[in-house]
Amino acid sequence: MTQLKITEVALRDGSHAMSHQYTVEQVRNITKGLNAARVPYIEVAHGDGLGGSTIQYGLSKTDELKLIEAAVEEADFSKIAVLLLPGIGTIQDLKEAHRIGAKMVRVATHVTEADVAKQHLETAKNLGMETVGFLMMSHMAPVDKLVEQAKLMESYGADTVYAVDSAGAMLPYEVSEKIKALRDALTVNIGYHAHNNLGLAIGNTLAAIEHGATRIDGSVRALGAGAGNAQTEVLVAVLEKMEVETGIDLYKMMDLAEEVVAPIMQTTQEITKDSLTLGYAGVYSSFRLHAERAAKKFNIDSRDILIELGKREIVGGQEDMIVDVAAELAQKNQVTV
Repeated sequence: MTQLKITEVALRDGSHAMSHQYTVEQVRNITKGLNAARVPYIEVAHGDGLGGSTIQYGLSKTDELKLIEAAVEEADFSKIAVLLLPGIGTIQDLKEAHRIGAKMVRVATHVTEADVAKQHLETAKNLGMETVGFLMMSHMAPVDKLVEQAKLMESYGADTVYAVDSAGAMLPYEVSEKIKALRDALTVNIGYHAHNNLGLAIGNTLAAIEHGATRIDGSVRALGAGAGNAQTEVLVAVLEKMEVETGIDLYKMMDLAEEVVAPIMQTTQEITKDSLTLGYAGVYSSFRLHAERAAKKFNIDSRDILIELGKREIVGGQEDMIVDVAAELAQKNQVTV
């Protein structure tokens, strides 16, 4: 079996849970610990990728390029990765991230829109970066559609293609089916990114590995959007019990989680009623805090907002719809009363 390679996402996906308030010092400290534990890849960016610091997605406390640069300076083993969503991040953002030391880019699109990644993947390839196609909200596409879109990513030069469970909505049998289909259809590496909204992040990741995924994501202390991601230190421990080699130092990951990451977290990562609703309704995990704020503003139940967003199949990039839906639900409640 090809050695598994884990990408640590707390400094990107965890940006959502931190309200995009990471400081340079925090990024340095976490990167230093991950590097010492010999984590192969560390993703650093705004939660919505390069260029994501906006009013719509959430303003960053610190310029993301400064965070990326700080991570690069602290990492002599780990490679620094960035996320880019076409339409949010630009080719120029990508080139700048590469200039300051990013070695890998994960170009993320909705699961049915891989074609918008072409120029970004090709540019990254020309820059000499490692390239990843990141198919978000993969639970929303049937297997044949997922394979079709993954083949496009492969044709554009992706070294790896990920099935991304952005909502934490997939069940183990669905992960198994989709990862197996990707493994059978593609020649490049297959990856899987989990969220824990239904409590299945570790189980789903193991199902992905069993069926051919060799690139997987984890987040130290489960620091990520919604209920978080597959918890890296837990994942490493489970894989060691299974005698699957990761190359990551388990004790150092435990210490990092306990001593460095836990003290800076705004709240503990747990499956709350809202994060559970994300998985149940199949809604983008980063919508949780946006929905909670809208619920307070309009004095309605945040779960009702998330369920309605799921019915309308609202996806990442449509955060403005959260307030619109909340306003509509509040109006309906007034009429009913």
